[in-house]
Amino acid sequence: MENMNEKREATTEVMAANPNKRLILKSIAIGIITLLLLIPIKMVESLIEEREYTARTAMKDVFEQWGDEQLIIAPTINYDLKVRYCHMEGNEKKYETYDRHVKLLPEELKINGTVNSQQLKRGIYEIVTYNAPIEITGSFVFSDEIVADFGRDISDENVQISISDIKGISEEIKLTLGNETYTLVPNGESMLSTKRFSAYVNLSQWKAGEKVPFKMVLNLKGSQSIKFLPIGKETVVSLTSNCHTPSFCGNFLPTTREVKEDGFSSEWKVSYVNRAYPQQIVGSVDASEFKESEFGVNLLIPVQHYQKTLRCVKYAELFVILTFVLFFFIEIIQKRRVHPLQYTLVGLALTLFYSLLLSMSEHIGFVPSYWISTIMTVTLITLYSVGVLKIRKTAAYIGASLFGLYTYIFILIRMETYALLAGSLGLFVILAVLMYLSQRINWSKAE
Repeated sequence: MENMNEKREATTEVMAANPNKRLILKSIAIGIITLLLLIPIKMVESLIEEREYTARTAMKDVFEQWGDEQLIIAPTINYDLKVRYCHMEGNEKKYETYDRHVKLLPEELKINGTVNSQQLKRGIYEIVTYNAPIEITGSFVFSDEIVADFGRDISDENVQISISDIKGISEEIKLTLGNETYTLVPNGESMLSTKRFSAYVNLSQWKAGEKVPFKMVLNLKGSQSIKFLPIGKETVVSLTSNCHTPSFCGNFLPTTREVKEDGFSSEWKVSYVNRAYPQQIVGSVDASEFKESEFGVNLLIPVQHYQKTLRCVKYAELFVILTFVLFFFIEIIQKRRVHPLQYTLVGLALTLFYSLLLSMSEHIGFVPSYWISTIMTVTLITLYSVGVLKIRKTAAYIGASLFGLYTYIFILIRMETYALLAGSLGLFVILAVLMYLSQRINWSKAE
């Protein structure tokens, strides 16, 4: 026992005689603590991803029950034309027939809709859905060639409309074409995985060059987005909504749009020359050509607080390092002793900030959660610094520095275009301050 006490006293004397060695060992200890804190930081990242997955699963469940994103393909005229052709087998003529499917697209197409978004609750999650009364008007014009087909052997004459998710339909679909009104009934799959609704029409009643108007109203439910295909020779789509966070998507952007706090209004005008398929489609067309002409608006309010919290966690290591460097400089300048365990507790408090932010943002939103978590964390570390350093003024400086760092990170999270520039400049300033402070320390005599 006496030998052990003698060794400890000798080690203490050596450390006192060689302060640089103590600083080196302390720096190594701080580095090890920083590396160990990566474990809870990674655990928080995994927790954020897990909570985001749970939120998206809840959203998916509601979408499947209420109605998913909607793609509307407005009315088309369709028929199968029996074509007879001759070919030779040896010296003998053979005649065969086949059906040539013809799809006629509207000459004019106008779509007016009011997308009324609303929020549904699933547990703690708020999920955005919408009701959208859609009025579709326009006209067909039949050429001489098409009318000549009407007088031949045709079959499966119908008018049809296609919708991607039929759960969003709550009543019969009726379409007025010319002077008659038709009730459209489900009739299998259509292009782009949409569901076809069709009704038989007698095409022989129309003459060449005749303009045949149509009109229908869809009361549609859905979520996430509403999209259209520009199948008219001229397609005009006008939408208004109470959603104030629209994201216009697809191959065409609105020609006019206005986004306010109480909603948005937008209008698209698309000509047939802007797409890859003609007004009269004979046979099949590559689905990708239709897909490329989709346009519309995303109404889904994204679960942004998870992404923002995850972005905050990316700065966790920087927070820990800067805070530890600040404490380390204070140790040297004010000749205080901060035990490695105390460094660890401060690091855990910094890590706990992200757990607080995540849990509160699910209930009250990201911004208030951020500032509440900031105040709680800064207050905790400031009071702890008072107890450790015994100097209130220094503890206040630490608290102010941490609050400034959290404010700086909040600004970076809110920025998009200039986030990288602001982040680089901010880190440059912080490094410059640390370099300046390090010059004021006589490292050869530091204890």
